[in-house]
Amino acid sequence: MWTDLERPPLRADALRRALLAPAGPYAALDVVDTVASTNTALAAAARAGALDRTVLVAEHQSAGRGRAARSWVAPARSGLALSVLLRPAEVPQARWSWLPLLVGVVLCRTVSTLGEIPVALKWPNDLLLGAHLRKAAGILAEVVPPSSNGSAAVVVGIGLNVTLRPDELPVPDATSLAIEQAACTDRDPLLRALLRALDSELRRWCQHSGDPITSGLREAYQQRCATLGEPVRVELPGQPELTGTAVDVDAEGRLVVLSGEQRRALSVGDVTHVRAASGV
Repeated sequence: MWTDLERPPLRADALRRALLAPAGPYAALDVVDTVASTNTALAAAARAGALDRTVLVAEHQSAGRGRAARSWVAPARSGLALSVLLRPAEVPQARWSWLPLLVGVVLCRTVSTLGEIPVALKWPNDLLLGAHLRKAAGILAEVVPPSSNGSAAVVVGIGLNVTLRPDELPVPDATSLAIEQAACTDRDPLLRALLRALDSELRRWCQHSGDPITSGLREAYQQRCATLGEPVRVELPGQPELTGTAVDVDAEGRLVVLSGEQRRALSVGDVTHVRAASGV
């Protein structure tokens, strides 16, 4: 069995010293033992006026949420569960849909650099690891409307499996950094590197008013997207299932699927890579 020594708590004071102003780019960073959902809690804080670049990290989520109302489950201290509050006033809201893809690129780079293992993205923002491209992380972005306490915001949640064992995985096609024998499974440097890289990418994106072309974001995403070029099956809400080949991610972040002779641009949908051995 794992012990507290093998799954130590995050070093909150050291993280704050490294990441909060004036030494770092973030306004606030809290590490809590447990919370129902970091996204839910931070969205409430956003409505109450929390500052841009506020970060909430939880050692455990009792009701963690993923895309399409799925749950995100992991033992305490076995991964990274965090949400970041962003108020990108320089970027038109029509381009905010790129934020979860931006975070996916940052997460992909961070895990590739520190973990030294094969990493890719499944559209829109699942992190896939190893030769079999199994899921190790997911991203959930939610818009918080403006209120009397502040402007509109986006809360971006990230869940990354770090030290989960095979018997702890929530589904058979999931994985973790430890299972894939990543070079780094220490959550503190992973979190520091992730948040620093996120700041850098956000600054570039905002300097270009969120333009995915001139900022280089679209190209960076396409280079890492394992969905492109793959035969896919897409489950669409309230519509018949779509099959075809994923051929592009367009300027709005939509997945373009060639089905027969028709090109469909999809903003939502559950995508399955038909040829993937792991069924991702």
